[in-house]
Amino acid sequence: MSTNVPTDPAASPAGRHQVVIAETGESFACASAETALNALSRSGRKGIPVGCRGGGCGVCKVQVLTGEFRTRPMSRCHVSEADEARREVLACCIYPESDVQLRVVGKMQKAIFRKP
Repeated sequence: MSTNVPTDPAASPAGRHQVVIAETGESFACASAETALNALSRSGRKGIPVGCRGGGCGVCKVQVLTGEFRTRPMSRCHVSEADEARREVLACCIYPESDVQLRVVGKMQKAIFRKP
């Protein structure tokens, strides 16, 4: 787990990756210095709940099915060590290091599965 991550997406221009939502097939670009939630919010999808953006509310819980990522601290109230071992994490706290595929498991499901 890394806690020293840049917050400016422009800080790593070469590190752009695709993030795919498994249930819908939607994909969007995400810089390695940007959280998956920020990239999803920027993608133009309406109604994406963003909560606290700091790992404390649990609204953006996802499971990373494929790909590599690094994390910043997340509330253990919402992501247990067992969750993290299953790669269930908060989208606001993960930084893709390769193309990743996500399955939405948290409260964000309602927004993702709503017809655009």
